[in-house]
Amino acid sequence: MSNVRIATVSRAPLQTRWVHLTDRLRNHRSATVRGWPLFIGQSTGPLGHLRFRSYHSAMTAFAPDAPTDTPADGRGPTALSLPHPVKPKLRGWLHLGMFPAVLVAGLVLTALADSTRGRVACGIFALTACLLFGVSALYHRGDWSPRMDGVLRRLDHANIFLIIAGTYTPLTMLLLPGAKGQWLLWGIWAAAAAGIIFRVFWVGAPRWLYTPCYIAMGWAAVFYLPDFMRTGGIAVLVLVIVGGVLYSAGGVIYGIKRPNPSPRWFGFHEVFHSFTLAAFIAHYVGISLVAYQHG
Repeated sequence: MSNVRIATVSRAPLQTRWVHLTDRLRNHRSATVRGWPLFIGQSTGPLGHLRFRSYHSAMTAFAPDAPTDTPADGRGPTALSLPHPVKPKLRGWLHLGMFPAVLVAGLVLTALADSTRGRVACGIFALTACLLFGVSALYHRGDWSPRMDGVLRRLDHANIFLIIAGTYTPLTMLLLPGAKGQWLLWGIWAAAAAGIIFRVFWVGAPRWLYTPCYIAMGWAAVFYLPDFMRTGGIAVLVLVIVGGVLYSAGGVIYGIKRPNPSPRWFGFHEVFHSFTLAAFIAHYVGISLVAYQHG
């Protein structure tokens, strides 16, 4: 009887430690969804010296002999697990519904451009838009393995840089002829390439780091707005600015995760997607005017 009592007492600190460390892992900012690496490349914080390849290895490293069976007293299982975040039921539906519309609209825009230069520029814009909405819908609507989830997440984030560069392409090629347009075009695509590499190789980067990169790149042409108005007109200028403001507002919502009206159905991410839809529509109309007038 004394042996049993000693075993019970010695087990309690282990369970207490297990609960404490599980809570620490749940709240750790570097944890990612669906079992991707928890602490890759991080060295800050109380657990920063650890390098775990998966949720399971992190758990077993702290409590390799933690109980996993239901105790004999029938009080329920003692093993703890981290619950997956609940994905809102409408996650991805906005972009899924938008994809076929973007595909058709992009084909129409490209076909109606008058020149080869205009068709190439509008075709690039349409292609990047299709990639953005198509991959986003695929990523957010599917139930993927951890490996595939990571691949699609990287593509989803990289496509944000692509749509920014793709939107700039017809504006610079058709409204900014000469060296000025070429410098802006090359600079934007170089920034997009750097951003894609950044997101592909550091998909776990904190939001406060990569979200401002999207916004800053989107407003890189702010000094060219007078040229856009001079060659494209006031309507084009207004549509370009409105689209930029909507994209930026969506980026802020994504970064701070607010507002979050209904985490079960329509959360902050869906609000962010709504802003991207509205921003794309504004830019599409503006680029259509440019293509019909100058393409």
